[in-house]
Amino acid sequence: MLKPSDVGAAYAKVESDNYKCRTYLKNHADEDELDEQFLYLHNELFAEYDCSLCRNCCKEYQVSFEQEEIGAAAAFLGLMEAEFVDRYMTEDSGEYMIQMTPCCFLNGDGSCALEACKPASCSNFPYTACSGRLFRLISTIEYARICPVVFEILERLKQIYHFKPKHRG
Repeated sequence: MLKPSDVGAAYAKVESDNYKCRTYLKNHADEDELDEQFLYLHNELFAEYDCSLCRNCCKEYQVSFEQEEIGAAAAFLGLMEAEFVDRYMTEDSGEYMIQMTPCCFLNGDGSCALEACKPASCSNFPYTACSGRLFRLISTIEYARICPVVFEILERLKQIYHFKPKHRG
């Protein structure tokens, strides 16, 4: 598996192939079978991966909160909801996002200050265990730029589907 610091450079080398593979999968993969393959690879690779040693996702993406998740996070930190929103969030059309990257709740040791009540957008990231992967391949390709596990999942799917780009460019 790639080191977190190496995933960006490795991704740059295969980015074009990843988009070609997306097209290939859209035309050749069965939706349910692809979901099963993603789930299998997700479980296998994350079982042996310590995300706290990476946290590229926490460093590069803005965390989003559903309205109902804000109260739990605020209470966990001993804040009123309005104070939590004012201090940490931006709100746009009912969507609440952490104001900064890296995430302000990322501790220096790679742990999350909100671990006990972190939002679903964090808990579910990188969504490779969720169904509907065939129709969300663009986001998966994007996540492969920062997540070594997603990068590896895509590389393995290329092998499973015997994907070989016609020419490199």
